[in-house]
Amino acid sequence: MTDQSELGVLRLLEDSPSRSQREVASELGMSLGKVNYLLKALLEKGFVKIQNFRNSSNKRAYAYLLTPEGVAAKAELTQRFLARKIAEYDALRLEIERLHQESKGGDR
Repeated sequence: MTDQSELGVLRLLEDSPSRSQREVASELGMSLGKVNYLLKALLEKGFVKIQNFRNSSNKRAYAYLLTPEGVAAKAELTQRFLARKIAEYDALRLEIERLHQESKGGDR
């Protein structure tokens, strides 16, 4: 399980707890099995809890609610993801500058 996958699931569930596993899988471009695996792991970590919709005509309808620990984990994952993306951006920017200089004959 990657941080990015876990963050994606937590973000979607925080936005809309009533999303089905199938909807989460579709939105994240993952298999249903992977989403099921991720949700089980998030449940075991205490980041998500499940609430059944008792009044729903679909008795298998659930809400996946982030716990306070889940909110904190999402914030930490977001910070790590952002730091990684900033580092990638900086490296890419330097590479673009280097290629730009090479294309102008700067390394001759």
